[in-house]
Amino acid sequence: MIYTTFAQLYDQLMEPAFYTQWMVYARKRLIPRAPTLDLACGSGRLSVALAQAGYPVIGLDQAEDMLTLAGEHAATAGVTVTLVQGDMADLMGLPLVENVVCAADSLCYLPDHATLVRTFKAVYQRLKPGGVFLFDVLTPYQVDHVFPGYMYNYEDDEQAFMWTSYSGSEPHTVEHDLRFFVWNEALQGYRRYSELHRERTESLVAYWQLLQVIGFTAIAVTDVMGNPASSQADRWYFACHKPETAGE
Repeated sequence: MIYTTFAQLYDQLMEPAFYTQWMVYARKRLIPRAPTLDLACGSGRLSVALAQAGYPVIGLDQAEDMLTLAGEHAATAGVTVTLVQGDMADLMGLPLVENVVCAADSLCYLPDHATLVRTFKAVYQRLKPGGVFLFDVLTPYQVDHVFPGYMYNYEDDEQAFMWTSYSGSEPHTVEHDLRFFVWNEALQGYRRYSELHRERTESLVAYWQLLQVIGFTAIAVTDVMGNPASSQADRWYFACHKPETAGE
């Protein structure tokens, strides 16, 4: 897997407006300027925006190449972001924080329900009482009806990128077939690389009940503008809290 290429293309192709809207959503709900953990921080766009807004930020991601890009973005912006390579289903060793965020349907890349449960539990354990957890996930409508058959192509002078999505073999799953053609100067030709990315989601009731069982309260589900959740939206945005009286 040529994750360096994917990391750079992902960084180029993600619309800046997505993170701008996420920041508007987040700043209305996070504890102001409190330590914040950004799960699956990727290339660090949200981490940098949070740091610029005065939040001490820890950005966590499994991919070393994504963290390298995040460090470059933080340096360019002149802010400090603590970057950690790790698994968001196992947050032991990280400090307790007041805020946790997880953007860009990153939770949908978890392989199964059991890993989602471990991740939610890990977040709950890292939050201080009264802490806030914000995340977005793809809706079943997006996964089941919009993504299947989706195609996107990108090309510049040095590389080309083809993205095709198919229905997965299990309910509410999708597979993204990513193909890269990268110019190789020594070969005077394009070298092909490919990746297969899988995403899964669950019903609104399933997410809600799981969060409640783990202990989260004051759960609100909306779109990024704060409007009530719709079954035919592309994403659901969750805001939930660890009770003030909860033990750490």
